[in-house]
Amino acid sequence: MGLRKRKSAEAIKEARKSEYFAKLRNVPTSPRKMRLVVDMVRGQEVFKALGILKFSNKEASNRVEKLLRSAIANWEQKNDRKAEAGELYVKTIFVDAAPMLKRLRPAPQGRGYRIRKRSNHVTVFVDTINNDKA
Repeated sequence: MGLRKRKSAEAIKEARKSEYFAKLRNVPTSPRKMRLVVDMVRGQEVFKALGILKFSNKEASNRVEKLLRSAIANWEQKNDRKAEAGELYVKTIFVDAAPMLKRLRPAPQGRGYRIRKRSNHVTVFVDTINNDKA
């Protein structure tokens, strides 16, 4: 690794130390369905977001709830204390497309219809409320 690339990598690594995030990869749900759930909690306080996800009737909300709990645990582990109500919020949350499984389905007159089984990656960043305003 060259000097310029090493310095750049170290700068990125230092910036990541002050960020608190969690990733969920290769979820077998279409990104469009997952974005409906993610949009409900974007910018919310984390415990309010957990309540929204708990009582949502979408299947994807269970996975996002578990991911958000993981991000909160990451924040607690890096700061050596428990998160209190009103302290953390969902800073950024986004859904990216993941690799697609392509299948064929028999169709009339000897044709085949393509079925695309989509999947996605979800990333969530949490931050303290007073840290953002400072």
